[in-house]
Amino acid sequence: MAAGEATALVFATGMQTEFGKIARLAQTTKEGPSPLQREIIHLSRWVAILATVLGGVFFVIGHTLGLSFWANFMFAIGIIVANVPEGLLPTVSLALAMATRRMAARAALVRHLPAVEALGATTVICTDKTGTLTQNRMTVREIYLGQRYGSADISRELANSHNRFFEAALLCHNLKAPGDSENSKLLGDPLEVALVTMATAVMPNVSAPSRVDEIPFDAERKRLSTLHRMPHGLTLYTKGALEVVLPLCSHVQDGTQVIPLTQALADSFLKAESDMAATGLRVLAMAYRALPDGYRQEELERQLILTGLVGVIDPPRLEVPDAIIKCRAAGIKVIMVTGDHPQTALAIARNIGLVLSPHPVVITGQDLRRLSPTQLQLALDAPEILFARVGADQKMRIVETLKRKNEIVAVTGDGVNDSPALKAADIGIAMGITGTDVAKESADMILLDDNFASIVSAIEEGRAVFDNIRKFLTYILTSNIPEIVPYLAFVLFRIPLPLTVIQILAVDLGTDMLPALGLGTEKPEPGVMQRPPRPRTERLLTWPVVLRAYLFLGVMEAAAAMGAFFFVLHQGGWRYDESLSANAPLYLAATTACLSAIIVMQVINVFLCRSATRSVFVTSPFSNRLIIWGIIVEVALILAIDYTPWGNLVFDTMPLDANVWLYVIPFGVVMLLLEEARKLLVRRLGDFR
Repeated sequence: MAAGEATALVFATGMQTEFGKIARLAQTTKEGPSPLQREIIHLSRWVAILATVLGGVFFVIGHTLGLSFWANFMFAIGIIVANVPEGLLPTVSLALAMATRRMAARAALVRHLPAVEALGATTVICTDKTGTLTQNRMTVREIYLGQRYGSADISRELANSHNRFFEAALLCHNLKAPGDSENSKLLGDPLEVALVTMATAVMPNVSAPSRVDEIPFDAERKRLSTLHRMPHGLTLYTKGALEVVLPLCSHVQDGTQVIPLTQALADSFLKAESDMAATGLRVLAMAYRALPDGYRQEELERQLILTGLVGVIDPPRLEVPDAIIKCRAAGIKVIMVTGDHPQTALAIARNIGLVLSPHPVVITGQDLRRLSPTQLQLALDAPEILFARVGADQKMRIVETLKRKNEIVAVTGDGVNDSPALKAADIGIAMGITGTDVAKESADMILLDDNFASIVSAIEEGRAVFDNIRKFLTYILTSNIPEIVPYLAFVLFRIPLPLTVIQILAVDLGTDMLPALGLGTEKPEPGVMQRPPRPRTERLLTWPVVLRAYLFLGVMEAAAAMGAFFFVLHQGGWRYDESLSANAPLYLAATTACLSAIIVMQVINVFLCRSATRSVFVTSPFSNRLIIWGIIVEVALILAIDYTPWGNLVFDTMPLDANVWLYVIPFGVVMLLLEEARKLLVRRLGDFR
């Protein structure tokens, strides 16, 4: 009966825990299971196959050795139960959830849980410039009206002599005034706010004329045109990138005069733009045109009159240089992908430390159109590369090319047009402040502060998830050996069974659960961002993990468990080949000692498993509250199992003398010292986890 009840309990708990929720685990990502989900599914299947095969093999061995059916069946079930990591799925879920919570506290809101772990494997970040690497707090630093003027030189006198330029800055925008009050603070693009602020300061008495028509801005046009009914008639104002505005112009405003646009004048504007952009300014051209009432919209942006250039400064975020250094140390390549002028992009990249070499690769959208897929793949091999003046479709092409190179790509975006690139990336990251609803819906993660440094923090948390799941596996697999060895000794050496199935379940589903879950909530280790991203093909369960758990820590725990078992038998006067009934007090005490020794060793082991390389003595034992509570519960459970009547009845145990606990403690000390020696060797030779 005991064996039948144990069998039912095994299949109702252990095996169902692993496979009853596999389908739910695979439902999360936009393109099927994530790499972590596939790894968990793969691992669970192989564990099930291994456990079943081992159980079958040892059932045959037991039958060959002449064991009775029930003894042999119990033996096979014990082998199966001992090999099933029952807490794997809860630990994965908890590790992801806790990392998500910590990331939210660091301004990164995760929409899809598997994206947490995927971030940890990121090898390339394709990032916008404005608002992500910079503060998105723009002010006019310089203007060009035939000659360059600093912000201190912008005055009402200058506005009177170049009124069309300032009218374009004041009127050509899509800002909104809350409450429909013109005196309210305008809301919208910070670049447009900066231009309106500059123009309002020198043209305070200009009333806003009615807007008649508009040709909206988009990523392809790179310009905005608005048509207004001015006192002097209909006037079209246009602002945008000089390379798209200049071909539409036939004349130039020179003070109060309008003169034909010559090649020399065009070259002077292009040189001024390049000089301003080289200092990190975002440069826009301003133009206008007077129109008759009978205009046709398709002919609006023709024969424009170029009035000048404006250079806007957007300071880099203070946290970004340190974040770039972290990425470089972590083996993560950062690629700026922006719609700005290449000189502006390069100046900002140098300012934040993204570019260190004198001659980085800078590819414009026009260059990108001429590159074949192979040429683009080769270009992306450059150590330092920037993309400027690129459109949304080109951004997606860059992402897809990187993925074909087997990179794990995170990409940032804020606009509707960024949606395809966000979906194509392994991890799409939308901006929480400036991002559109479409971009946020397409993303896996939302940056609440639009800050590049928050991406790096999220990657750190993502790396911790994979490490924590591996710590859990090491801890759980270690206890498999002291659970399997008693059954091997039972069959091979014809001794009383040192550990019953119900006692194995007491460890796997009782005492081990909370400490194991606690390992899944560990914070990132100090050196986690000083090693390269793990390979895409790296498994959770590697040979170093298996060897450490099974042949190192597990062997020491098995020695302690079997030593305690024989210590009690020896004290009770047992002799080899002497049979003991299942309810004999000596037998119950011996199995209780075996079980209790495993618990003592696992209490020590949970601290050893908090890091595969760092010494336990440099890690605060109280920094993970769940582990501490897990140990308290673990100790309480084993004391209840050993010293309460119901515990003795359910788990076939009996109270132990104090000398049994004292006998086990030296085994724990030896395991601690040997593991510390192993970690020291690993730190000196290199981390080969």
